[in-house]
Amino acid sequence: MAGDDITRMAIDIIRQYPHHPARSLARRLVEAANGALTLDAARSRIRQQLGQCGAKNRKGLASGLQRQARSPGEGVAMPSSKAATWEPYDPQVTGLWGVLSDIHVPYHSEVALKAAVEHLKSQEIVGLLLNGDIADFYSISRYVKNPANRDFGGELAQVRQLLKWLRQEFPGVRMVYKQGNHEERYQVWLWQHAAELSLQPEMSLDVWLHCNLYDIHMVGDQLPVMLGKLPVLHGHEKGKGISAPVNQARGAFLRLHHTVLEGHGHRTSGHCEPDMFGNEVFCWSTGCLADLRPEYARLNKYNWGFATVDVHTDGSFDVQNMRITKDGVVRTS
Repeated sequence: MAGDDITRMAIDIIRQYPHHPARSLARRLVEAANGALTLDAARSRIRQQLGQCGAKNRKGLASGLQRQARSPGEGVAMPSSKAATWEPYDPQVTGLWGVLSDIHVPYHSEVALKAAVEHLKSQEIVGLLLNGDIADFYSISRYVKNPANRDFGGELAQVRQLLKWLRQEFPGVRMVYKQGNHEERYQVWLWQHAAELSLQPEMSLDVWLHCNLYDIHMVGDQLPVMLGKLPVLHGHEKGKGISAPVNQARGAFLRLHHTVLEGHGHRTSGHCEPDMFGNEVFCWSTGCLADLRPEYARLNKYNWGFATVDVHTDGSFDVQNMRITKDGVVRTS
């Protein structure tokens, strides 16, 4: 068999298996040549086409197959991963926390919001967790909208006013703002309408809402917020399905099998089940502080409510899940 034929075979094999080590390619060349050359000779021919036989050999090599020589036994590297770490956010502050969910500014209830804030002020909380859907962002939702109510700039201004008011009412209190599905509307809108600007830090939601000015830490990426050993979710992180049954807290249990406090469903509920050793898993869902008759759900099972979580130094906690009557009276559920 002519040398040129073997060279063409070597080039074809390298192009067919570009990531295989030289010895493996040489074995394929011996097989393709029907034993017309030894394994060492085949390996030399392969290395020659890979440009691994010295600078003189690489000069003038026109096959375009050059690559760096590999150490014995070295194979193809695993591709690098773009997966980001997903770790809960822990403010690491013990004491009594207030948890407010689903205010939906500017479609909030002034009666319910005032009642919740006044109760928390009387309790002298050390932390306030705004547990998602604090803003409604009606104007940029994917749903059909009434043109008369589309005013995104006005919505932003009112959310800023709320945050400024909350900081006024709770000076010196640690404040955390966890994004809910309504806050995520902003990122989705930005990707769809201004993708080129979406990665600029000036375009982030916490900047638009002046969180730094009011000393509020914003948590995104659907991360749980840990109040001691209690994970707090907005509630949309679980997806759809059994997470919204008759009892929302039981739905959380069926989906997570872990103690959790969540909002999102606008309904006050609790559910407890022990495991085989008597260890209790308790789930809570909080009511909302928004209009109870929104245009998308005039008839519903929503109620007003909020919660407090007393975080102890060992991470244990006590939860009080509050309801608010139509007259603005706070009741323990």
